[in-house]
Amino acid sequence: MDSAASEKSIIALDEWLLSPAGAYVRAFEQACLDELTADIFGYNAVQIGVPQIDALAANRMPNKWQAATRTSTFDELEFAASGKQIAVALDFAELPFASQSLDLVVLPHVLEFAAEPHQVLREVERVLIPEGQVIICGFNPASLWGMRQGIGKVTRSGYLPAAGEFISMPRLKDWLKLLNLGPTRSHFGCYAPPFRTAQWIDRFSGMEAAGQRWWPYLGAVYVVHAIKRVKGMHLIGPAWSKKSSRAPQAVPATNREIESRE
Repeated sequence: MDSAASEKSIIALDEWLLSPAGAYVRAFEQACLDELTADIFGYNAVQIGVPQIDALAANRMPNKWQAATRTSTFDELEFAASGKQIAVALDFAELPFASQSLDLVVLPHVLEFAAEPHQVLREVERVLIPEGQVIICGFNPASLWGMRQGIGKVTRSGYLPAAGEFISMPRLKDWLKLLNLGPTRSHFGCYAPPFRTAQWIDRFSGMEAAGQRWWPYLGAVYVVHAIKRVKGMHLIGPAWSKKSSRAPQAVPATNREIESRE
């Protein structure tokens, strides 16, 4: 998939996210991202792609950016700017940020529609500070939606944008570990069958609780949280004095006798 095709496929995803099924996905991901980002602290955070989701809404960092593709429409950039964020048009494989300058990067459905997903992850690792964090949203191929998408490619009646190459959770975690991005938490959601209307999706809303309990890894969407680990780096605690940290030692009786005679 070349760069132009990648950008077109992301635009197709933007249109799909405005559908009833897309609204269902956005609601789950927004709630999950709000929970994950609320307690991530630092100075600089970036959301790359999918301006329909405000991934940094609950985060309290002073500098937050919404990055979009160079082919994003004015309306999409305006949507990002309305959330008190700065819209930055860029190529996902070449992020215009200095190395080790960002505390948090959020990638909602970017890797599966990127021409070079490995390069995107390498760029994320480069711009993150040590112990910086990344959150990735993706469609789960091991789900009812993934099965429906596979059948749709044969019958040419796909449920999700056809250009996407959906990445399984184990595969994504392997990629992250190779870049020293250690996965810490993962969430699955959207267990309703792949319906196209809000009415039918709502009828199966009870499957959310059932799915979380009985088949938690088969949700249509996953959210993965990872931290950049730097080898040889250790967190340093307070520099307590060694003398003050030790308990006072008892003076031997013979020494006490000598001291009393003096």
